[in-house]
Formats: sequence, C-alpha cells, structure tokens
Amino acid sequence: MELESLRREYLHGGLSREDLADDPHDQFSVWMQQALDLKIHDPTAMTIATVGADGQPSQRIVLLKHFDKDGFVFYTNYRSRKSKELDTNAKISLHFPWNVIDRQVKIGGEACKISQAESLKYFIMRPKESQIAAVASRQSDVLSSRSFLLNQFELLKQKFKDGEVPLPDYWGGYKIVASEVEFWQGGANRLHDRFRYLRDGNSWHIDRLAP
Repeated sequence: MELESLRREYLHGGLSREDLADDPHDQFSVWMQQALDLKIHDPTAMTIATVGADGQPSQRIVLLKHFDKDGFVFYTNYRSRKSKELDTNAKISLHFPWNVIDRQVKIGGEACKISQAESLKYFIMRPKESQIAAVASRQSDVLSSRSFLLNQFELLKQKFKDGEVPLPDYWGGYKIVASEVEFWQGGANRLHDRFRYLRDGNSWHIDRLAP
C-alpha cells in the first residue's frame, strides 16, 4: 500500500471569527443541524477518549444522545472499561469526524453520571431488543464465544417477552461538561481554519489556532 501518495484538497469552504457564535454549544448546534440536514452518515457518532490508571489512553465510538448548554450526553454500561477509567479520572475528550464536509469538532471536559431517572427516561425509549442487549452484554468482559452472548440474549428475550425490561443498575448516562471546544474547517493547501473556545468562568474566550 502506497499510503504516502493518498491525499485530497479540502475545499468545502472556510470559517471566520464572524461566523462563530459566542457560546460553543450554540455553534455546535448550528453545525450539528447542518450535518443532519445534509444526511451525513452517523452524524452523532463520536470518538471518546479516556485514560486508564496506568496512563494509557483508550478510544471508542459512541453515539451522542443529547446536548444543551449543560453538556453532552451518551449512555453506556457502568461496568465497561470506559466507565472504570472515568471513575478514576473524569477527564474525557470527544471528537466528531464529519469528514465528508471537511469538519471536525473536538470537546474536552469532565464526565459525570446523570441521574437514574434521566437514564430510565432514555432506556424506555430504546427498542426492546436494545434494552435486552444492554442486560445481556457484560461490556468489556472477556467473552468465551459469540454463541454464548447470543444464547444469553435469546434467554432474556423469552424472559421479558410479555413484560418490560427493567433498567439495569449498571447502565446509564454520562454528561460531559466542556471546558474546551475546537471547531475545525478544512482549507486548501492544508491551511485549515481552527477556532478554540476556552471556558473563562461563565463566558468563553475564542482563539484562532494555526493549522
């Protein structure tokens, strides 16, 4: 594979300070709506990075399920690797790779668990099969085989076929309170536009960064 020769120009447009909202949550809302309107594949998919007790970063992709000026919310198994790492180090990084429109958003902040009532509100909105999967999977544990997982799933389907699936006490949401947000717009000749918001008390300071 000759990866060195693979390249393209980023020509979807620029980004200026005048384009930006004063609050990054408002700016994120504008970009997310544009991504939705353009029907980008999985616009809510984001890479999240956590750090283990040994200092080793770990990344995975999850789906953003809610955001407002209080933070960005995703759901997971509280016994998973990501949750164990967040228990010891609440700092987290989110990344939205909207490559098809030459945009990226990077968010740094701290994660905290949302209330059980908020988690339940979302859990009951999920398809029943997704609820059952949340119970069947011991996320991040070593799995003897896929057939074992599928067997657990089928057993639980039978168990709950005539009733509601209870919210597991090990499943719920995290809210990320941002302290830093960066908006990246690709530019010609690798002269990309980057703007970073840094939280300053109750307001935000905005800087243009070199690409």
